[in-house]
Amino acid sequence: MHILKELEQRDLAGTGGELHSFAAELYPICRSITGDGIRRTLALIQNRIPLQISEVPTGTQVFDWTVPKEWNIRDAYIKDSRGKKVVDFRDCNLHVLNYSISVHATMLLKELKAHLFTLPEHPGWIPYRTSYYKPDWGFCLSQNQLAALKDGDYEVCIDTSLEDGHLTYGECCLPGASTDEVLISCHACHPSLANDNLSGLTVATALAELLSKKDLRYSYRFLFIPGTIGAITWLARNRESVGRIRHGLVLTGIGDAGGFHYKKSRRGNAEIDQATAHVLHHCGESAEILEFSPYGYDERQYCSPGFNLPVGCLMRSVWGTFPEYHTSADNLDFIQPSQLARSLRVCAGIVDVLENNQRYRNLSPYCEPQLGKRNLYRSTGGEAIGAEINARLWVLNLSDGDHSLLDIADRSGMAFSTISAAADLLRESGLLSTVSQGVSSDDDLSRPGQLPRKQQVTVLD
Repeated sequence: MHILKELEQRDLAGTGGELHSFAAELYPICRSITGDGIRRTLALIQNRIPLQISEVPTGTQVFDWTVPKEWNIRDAYIKDSRGKKVVDFRDCNLHVLNYSISVHATMLLKELKAHLFTLPEHPGWIPYRTSYYKPDWGFCLSQNQLAALKDGDYEVCIDTSLEDGHLTYGECCLPGASTDEVLISCHACHPSLANDNLSGLTVATALAELLSKKDLRYSYRFLFIPGTIGAITWLARNRESVGRIRHGLVLTGIGDAGGFHYKKSRRGNAEIDQATAHVLHHCGESAEILEFSPYGYDERQYCSPGFNLPVGCLMRSVWGTFPEYHTSADNLDFIQPSQLARSLRVCAGIVDVLENNQRYRNLSPYCEPQLGKRNLYRSTGGEAIGAEINARLWVLNLSDGDHSLLDIADRSGMAFSTISAAADLLRESGLLSTVSQGVSSDDDLSRPGQLPRKQQVTVLD
């Protein structure tokens, strides 16, 4: 299976336009870690890929955490003494402190200011702020809006509900020949933030669409979850089966103009770390490999010491390092169709490596086999050998049962696709045999089922 080659045959602008269009469809929704916003988001994803939706009740204990009350918002505004709305949630859903409790009161500006959040260094931008686990209320507004407020009375209204309900997440399972799994995870809990939310959702959805049409070696599990509490909840509910996960990626912030960054798994030397570094090295864009740290996105839950799963995090600009991060400037103009398309191609390249990375044994290991009589060498001598023949020689030399094709690609400096093509040809010529890598069979573990495209909801009461 080579989905990168398929993607490269598609128009980059067309692919990017489709991804950006889906992001625009999702952008207006006011998402949070619970509530109808994340349900609406998952329903739109479910229109494109098979998605099982799970609902976990408020109060459920998940390791050291508890599933919180469900939050929904109907309206919010600040009116001046003349009844004019000076801040309106309907203009921008970042205007409300996410998870605000309800309030309806009249107060002086001095009192109101204790509940206002701005970004003085970017006076035209609105910050994104939350209060998930401490009851509070507030408004986020631009510094320019705050400066325009005059002393006097203001009517403050936040119409929300915070009550027993459910935490919602979506799961797309694509079965392969093996029950060993590749995990692709992204958070779906931020309101109108395009890079730090929607870029990961759109690329992951497109990747799942591509893979759903393929014969797969691994099984694939795509998670669309609330950040932190969603990953913790999923891990608590799947503690006995996470051992199937052989490789994993958290996708986030992959639509902006920055170069790629990959944060390694806690293990630091997992195959996903090697595969991603290799693909980024050959992708034609700037890329930096970062060591693991226990702060970031949900990789820190998957890589917690009790699980220590081989899960890294793929980004472009790193969280907190670009000024648009968690502000209204992280909008649809901030993400670029071409960057989304190139990010999807990188993800496809990583999948290609994982799907095709094998160990082989050279069946003619004593000196070089004669390639010419097998039509695997040039017909005349004396000139420098080309990349294809060089790749065949590398594969033959290092196919000792210990080196994988990815090992050979890294050592030779060649792209994995070139080495993999050489191995296919040598195997077909009877010079290589596959070495079993201990991948689980369907008899070892239950195969994740193919899910129908119509909605499935599991409610645990």
